[in-house]
Amino acid sequence: MSERRRRLAGVNEQRETDLGRKRRARRMARVLAETHPDAHCELDHSGPLELAVATILSAQCTDKKVNEVTPKLFARYPTAADYAGADRAELEVMIKSTGFFRNKTDSLIKLGQALVERFDGQVPRRLDDLVTLPGIGRKTANVILGNAFDVPGITVDTHFQRLVRRWGWTAEADPVKIEHAIGALFPKRDWTLLSHQVIFHGRRVCHARTPACGACTLAKLCPSYGTGPTDGAAAAKLLKGPRAHELAERAGLDPALVPARAVAAEAP
Repeated sequence: MSERRRRLAGVNEQRETDLGRKRRARRMARVLAETHPDAHCELDHSGPLELAVATILSAQCTDKKVNEVTPKLFARYPTAADYAGADRAELEVMIKSTGFFRNKTDSLIKLGQALVERFDGQVPRRLDDLVTLPGIGRKTANVILGNAFDVPGITVDTHFQRLVRRWGWTAEADPVKIEHAIGALFPKRDWTLLSHQVIFHGRRVCHARTPACGACTLAKLCPSYGTGPTDGAAAAKLLKGPRAHELAERAGLDPALVPARAVAAEAP
Protein backbone atom coordinates (compact mmCIF):
# COMPACT_ATOMS: atom_id res chain seq x y z
CA MET A 1 0.00 0.00 0.00
CA SER A 2 1.51 3.33 -1.02
CA GLU A 3 1.70 6.27 1.38
CA ARG A 4 -0.14 8.33 -1.21
CA ARG A 5 -3.15 6.01 -1.00
CA ARG A 6 -3.12 6.21 2.77
CA ARG A 7 -3.09 9.99 2.66
CA LEU A 8 -5.91 10.08 0.11
CA ALA A 9 -8.00 7.82 2.30
CA GLY A 10 -7.14 9.64 5.49
CA VAL A 11 -6.20 6.34 7.12
CA ASN A 12 -2.82 5.33 8.51
CA GLU A 13 -2.90 1.56 8.88
CA GLN A 14 0.37 1.37 10.80
CA ARG A 15 -0.85 3.73 13.53
CA GLU A 16 -4.45 2.58 13.72
CA THR A 17 -5.33 1.07 17.08
CA ASP A 18 -7.81 -1.75 17.56
CA LEU A 19 -10.33 0.77 18.88
CA GLY A 20 -9.64 3.07 15.94
CA ARG A 21 -10.20 0.20 13.53
CA LYS A 22 -13.49 -0.69 15.18
CA ARG A 23 -14.71 2.90 15.04
CA ARG A 24 -13.69 3.29 11.40
CA ALA A 25 -15.32 -0.04 10.48
CA ARG A 26 -18.55 1.02 12.12
CA ARG A 27 -18.48 4.37 10.32
CA MET A 28 -17.98 2.51 7.06
CA ALA A 29 -20.85 0.19 7.92
CA ARG A 30 -23.15 3.16 8.44
CA VAL A 31 -22.19 4.51 5.02
CA LEU A 32 -22.74 1.06 3.50
CA ALA A 33 -26.24 0.95 4.97
CA GLU A 34 -27.02 4.31 3.36
CA THR A 35 -25.43 3.28 0.07
CA HIS A 36 -27.20 -0.08 -0.21
CA PRO A 37 -30.59 0.18 1.49
CA ASP A 38 -31.77 -2.60 -0.82
CA ALA A 39 -29.17 -5.14 0.36
CA HIS A 40 -30.67 -8.59 0.81
CA CYS A 41 -30.12 -12.26 0.00
CA GLU A 42 -30.26 -12.42 -3.78
CA LEU A 43 -31.15 -16.11 -3.92
CA ASP A 44 -34.92 -16.52 -4.28
CA HIS A 45 -36.39 -18.90 -1.70
CA SER A 46 -39.38 -19.42 0.54
CA GLY A 47 -37.84 -21.46 3.33
CA PRO A 48 -34.70 -23.05 4.73
CA LEU A 49 -34.70 -26.09 2.42
CA GLU A 50 -35.06 -23.96 -0.70
CA LEU A 51 -32.32 -21.63 0.51
CA ALA A 52 -30.00 -24.56 1.25
CA VAL A 53 -30.58 -25.97 -2.23
CA ALA A 54 -30.14 -22.58 -3.92
CA THR A 55 -26.91 -21.92 -2.03
CA ILE A 56 -25.48 -25.28 -3.10
CA LEU A 57 -26.36 -24.46 -6.71
CA SER A 58 -24.76 -21.00 -6.44
CA ALA A 59 -21.23 -22.41 -6.23
CA GLN A 60 -19.35 -21.13 -9.31
CA CYS A 61 -22.65 -19.77 -10.65
CA THR A 62 -24.42 -16.42 -10.58
CA ASP A 63 -27.45 -15.89 -8.38
CA LYS A 64 -29.38 -14.79 -11.47
CA LYS A 65 -28.82 -18.15 -13.16
CA VAL A 66 -29.73 -20.04 -9.98
CA ASN A 67 -32.96 -18.04 -9.71
CA GLU A 68 -33.82 -19.02 -13.29
CA VAL A 69 -33.46 -22.71 -12.45
CA THR A 70 -34.99 -22.99 -9.00
CA PRO A 71 -38.73 -22.32 -9.62
CA LYS A 72 -39.18 -25.57 -11.55
CA LEU A 73 -36.74 -27.37 -9.26
CA PHE A 74 -38.58 -26.33 -6.10
CA ALA A 75 -41.90 -27.30 -7.61
CA ARG A 76 -40.58 -30.73 -8.56
CA TYR A 77 -38.78 -31.38 -5.25
CA PRO A 78 -40.67 -29.61 -2.43
CA THR A 79 -39.36 -31.77 0.44
CA ALA A 80 -36.11 -33.30 1.64
CA ALA A 81 -37.58 -36.74 0.93
CA ASP A 82 -38.09 -35.74 -2.70
CA TYR A 83 -34.39 -34.93 -3.06
CA ALA A 84 -33.44 -38.11 -1.23
CA GLY A 85 -35.40 -40.20 -3.71
CA ALA A 86 -34.69 -38.11 -6.81
CA ASP A 87 -33.82 -39.71 -10.11
CA ARG A 88 -30.22 -38.65 -10.65
CA ALA A 89 -30.49 -38.22 -14.43
CA GLU A 90 -33.61 -36.07 -14.14
CA LEU A 91 -32.10 -33.88 -11.45
CA GLU A 92 -28.91 -33.42 -13.45
CA VAL A 93 -30.89 -32.16 -16.43
CA MET A 94 -32.80 -29.67 -14.30
CA ILE A 95 -29.68 -28.07 -12.78
CA LYS A 96 -27.21 -28.55 -15.64
CA SER A 97 -27.05 -24.86 -16.53
CA THR A 98 -25.68 -23.99 -13.06
CA GLY A 99 -22.43 -25.84 -13.80
CA PHE A 100 -20.73 -28.72 -11.99
CA PHE A 101 -24.15 -30.34 -12.14
CA ARG A 102 -22.99 -33.88 -11.37
CA ASN A 103 -21.33 -32.86 -8.12
CA LYS A 104 -24.27 -30.63 -7.21
CA THR A 105 -26.72 -33.42 -7.96
CA ASP A 106 -24.78 -35.71 -5.66
CA SER A 107 -24.82 -33.06 -2.92
CA LEU A 108 -28.57 -32.46 -3.25
CA ILE A 109 -29.46 -36.14 -3.10
CA LYS A 110 -27.18 -36.75 -0.13
CA LEU A 111 -28.50 -33.61 1.56
CA GLY A 112 -32.05 -34.91 1.24
CA GLN A 113 -31.02 -38.30 2.60
CA ALA A 114 -29.19 -36.79 5.56
CA LEU A 115 -32.11 -34.53 6.44
CA VAL A 116 -34.56 -37.45 6.31
CA GLU A 117 -32.34 -39.83 8.26
CA ARG A 118 -31.06 -37.45 10.93
CA PHE A 119 -33.38 -34.44 11.18
CA ASP A 120 -36.89 -35.71 10.34
CA GLY A 121 -36.70 -34.05 6.94
CA GLN A 122 -36.20 -30.57 8.39
CA VAL A 123 -33.23 -28.24 7.97
CA PRO A 124 -31.65 -27.79 11.43
CA ARG A 125 -31.22 -24.33 12.86
CA ARG A 126 -27.88 -24.88 14.62
CA LEU A 127 -24.54 -24.13 12.97
CA ASP A 128 -22.95 -27.28 14.39
CA ASP A 129 -25.67 -29.41 12.80
CA LEU A 130 -25.75 -27.58 9.48
CA VAL A 131 -22.05 -28.00 8.77
CA THR A 132 -22.39 -31.78 9.06
CA LEU A 133 -24.73 -31.87 6.06
CA PRO A 134 -23.52 -32.72 2.52
CA GLY A 135 -22.83 -29.59 0.48
CA ILE A 136 -23.18 -27.27 3.49
CA GLY A 137 -20.03 -25.53 4.65
CA ARG A 138 -19.75 -22.79 7.24
CA LYS A 139 -20.45 -20.03 4.70
CA THR A 140 -23.63 -21.73 3.48
CA ALA A 141 -24.66 -22.48 7.06
CA ASN A 142 -24.44 -18.80 7.97
CA VAL A 143 -26.49 -17.87 4.90
CA ILE A 144 -29.21 -20.30 6.00
CA LEU A 145 -29.12 -19.21 9.64
CA GLY A 146 -29.28 -15.51 8.89
CA ASN A 147 -31.84 -15.55 6.09
CA ALA A 148 -34.10 -18.50 6.90
CA PHE A 149 -34.00 -18.55 10.71
CA ASP A 150 -33.08 -14.94 11.61
CA VAL A 151 -30.06 -16.21 13.53
CA PRO A 152 -27.25 -13.64 13.04
CA GLY A 153 -24.34 -14.88 10.97
CA ILE A 154 -21.47 -13.50 8.90
CA THR A 155 -21.21 -14.84 5.37
CA VAL A 156 -17.58 -14.88 4.26
CA ASP A 157 -17.84 -15.33 0.50
CA THR A 158 -15.21 -14.17 -1.99
CA HIS A 159 -16.59 -10.61 -2.08
CA PHE A 160 -16.76 -10.29 1.70
CA GLN A 161 -13.28 -11.72 2.16
CA ARG A 162 -11.78 -9.40 -0.44
CA LEU A 163 -13.42 -6.23 0.86
CA VAL A 164 -12.81 -6.58 4.59
CA ARG A 165 -9.12 -7.16 3.88
CA ARG A 166 -9.00 -4.32 1.36
CA TRP A 167 -10.63 -2.03 3.90
CA GLY A 168 -8.18 -3.01 6.61
CA TRP A 169 -10.86 -4.44 8.89
CA THR A 170 -8.73 -7.56 9.27
CA ALA A 171 -5.52 -9.04 7.90
CA GLU A 172 -6.72 -12.61 8.36
CA ALA A 173 -6.90 -14.84 5.29
CA ASP A 174 -8.69 -17.88 6.70
CA PRO A 175 -12.50 -17.53 6.28
CA VAL A 176 -13.27 -18.74 9.81
CA LYS A 177 -10.74 -16.33 11.32
CA ILE A 178 -12.18 -13.54 9.17
CA GLU A 179 -15.66 -14.38 10.42
CA HIS A 180 -14.56 -14.14 14.05
CA ALA A 181 -12.47 -11.00 13.48
CA ILE A 182 -15.34 -9.11 11.83
CA GLY A 183 -17.81 -10.43 14.36
CA ALA A 184 -15.74 -8.77 17.08
CA LEU A 185 -16.12 -5.37 15.39
CA PHE A 186 -19.91 -5.29 15.20
CA PRO A 187 -22.93 -6.11 17.36
CA LYS A 188 -24.23 -9.60 16.66
CA ARG A 189 -27.63 -8.26 15.61
CA ASP A 190 -25.97 -6.53 12.62
CA TRP A 191 -24.05 -9.51 11.23
CA THR A 192 -26.52 -10.79 8.62
CA LEU A 193 -27.44 -7.44 7.11
CA LEU A 194 -23.83 -6.26 7.20
CA SER A 195 -22.85 -9.34 5.18
CA HIS A 196 -25.39 -8.44 2.51
CA GLN A 197 -24.27 -4.81 2.42
CA VAL A 198 -20.60 -5.74 2.03
CA ILE A 199 -21.40 -8.29 -0.68
CA PHE A 200 -23.63 -5.78 -2.52
CA HIS A 201 -20.76 -3.27 -2.48
CA GLY A 202 -18.33 -5.89 -3.77
CA ARG A 203 -20.60 -6.82 -6.64
CA ARG A 204 -21.54 -3.30 -7.66
CA VAL A 205 -18.68 -0.98 -6.72
CA CYS A 206 -15.54 -2.51 -5.18
CA HIS A 207 -14.70 -5.05 -7.88
CA ALA A 208 -11.85 -7.52 -7.58
CA ARG A 209 -9.65 -6.32 -10.42
CA THR A 210 -10.62 -2.69 -10.84
CA PRO A 211 -12.67 -1.13 -8.03
CA ALA A 212 -14.60 2.04 -8.79
CA CYS A 213 -12.66 4.10 -6.23
CA GLY A 214 -13.67 7.47 -7.64
CA ALA A 215 -17.36 6.52 -7.41
CA CYS A 216 -17.24 4.98 -3.94
CA THR A 217 -19.02 6.42 -0.92
CA LEU A 218 -16.37 4.86 1.33
CA ALA A 219 -13.40 6.61 -0.30
CA LYS A 220 -12.54 8.85 2.67
CA LEU A 221 -12.40 5.90 5.05
CA CYS A 222 -10.70 3.32 2.84
CA PRO A 223 -6.95 2.60 3.13
CA SER A 224 -6.98 1.10 -0.37
CA TYR A 225 -8.37 4.17 -2.10
CA GLY A 226 -6.52 4.49 -5.39
CA THR A 227 -6.41 0.78 -6.20
CA GLY A 228 -8.87 1.61 -8.98
CA PRO A 229 -9.40 4.83 -10.94
CA THR A 230 -10.03 7.87 -8.77
CA ASP A 231 -11.32 10.00 -11.64
CA GLY A 232 -15.07 10.20 -11.26
CA ALA A 233 -15.88 9.83 -14.94
CA ALA A 234 -13.72 6.73 -15.28
CA ALA A 235 -14.95 5.21 -12.03
CA ALA A 236 -18.62 5.78 -12.83
CA LYS A 237 -18.28 3.51 -15.83
CA LEU A 238 -17.32 0.65 -13.50
CA LEU A 239 -20.49 0.78 -11.41
CA LYS A 240 -22.91 -2.08 -11.99
CA GLY A 241 -26.54 -2.89 -11.42
CA PRO A 242 -29.96 -1.25 -11.70
CA ARG A 243 -29.08 1.37 -9.05
CA ALA A 244 -25.82 2.40 -10.72
CA HIS A 245 -27.08 5.93 -11.37
CA GLU A 246 -28.07 6.34 -7.73
CA LEU A 247 -24.73 4.92 -6.55
CA ALA A 248 -22.94 7.55 -8.62
CA GLU A 249 -25.13 10.30 -7.20
CA ARG A 250 -24.49 9.12 -3.63
CA ALA A 251 -20.76 9.40 -4.35
CA GLY A 252 -21.26 13.02 -5.46
CA LEU A 253 -21.07 12.33 -9.20
CA ASP A 254 -23.31 13.23 -12.09
CA PRO A 255 -25.41 10.08 -12.69
CA ALA A 256 -25.24 10.84 -16.40
CA LEU A 257 -21.63 9.61 -16.27
CA VAL A 258 -22.94 6.07 -15.82
CA PRO A 259 -23.35 4.36 -19.21
CA ALA A 260 -26.47 2.37 -20.01
CA ARG A 261 -24.45 -0.84 -20.17
CA ALA A 262 -23.44 -0.40 -16.51
CA VAL A 263 -27.07 -0.21 -15.42
CA ALA A 264 -27.89 -3.30 -17.45
CA ALA A 265 -24.79 -5.20 -16.28
CA GLU A 266 -25.35 -8.14 -13.99
CA ALA A 267 -23.70 -7.81 -10.60
CA PRO A 268 -21.40 -10.86 -10.44
